[in-house]
Amino acid sequence: MTFFTRMASLLTLGITLSCMGAHSAAATPEMKGKYMKTPTGYLMVLRHGDNVLQNLEQLAQDEKIPSASFVGIGFMSEATFGFYDFTRKQFDPKTYRNVEMANMTGSIAWKEGKPSIHAHGTVTDGTFNGAGGHLLGLTVGTGSCEITVTVHPERLERFTDPEIQANVLGLPQK
Repeated sequence: MTFFTRMASLLTLGITLSCMGAHSAAATPEMKGKYMKTPTGYLMVLRHGDNVLQNLEQLAQDEKIPSASFVGIGFMSEATFGFYDFTRKQFDPKTYRNVEMANMTGSIAWKEGKPSIHAHGTVTDGTFNGAGGHLLGLTVGTGSCEITVTVHPERLERFTDPEIQANVLGLPQK
């Protein structure tokens, strides 16, 4: 090996090892290599077959995130949206396959001791037709999904609003 090849290999190894150390020691094995800490929260990169909503829940659990907002983009093998029917008190789902996630926006809070993800998004297909709404399920397709999570300092809880029988985000009472 030439001197420059060895130096490039050592540099690559050093960068790889330093990136691996960017995660919290509390991260579960299935989350290893999927996110890193940033000054405002986390950057998560998910790959083919990853369940986006489950990974966000796991991140919140592992890192004990009190509450957060997130945005994301990427290619999805499946995106399931739901439109809430207030009469029946349930979602009417519709699934789209092999779509580009043009935007995903959401929040992380807690309900009954578990992370509670609320996400909406917009997807487009190969003909640039779009669909969107409340996300019920999201699986990464070929490529990746990039999510920026901005952590908030106070723990927020969701509760079921008795009037509409739907989950809502509660804010701290001061």
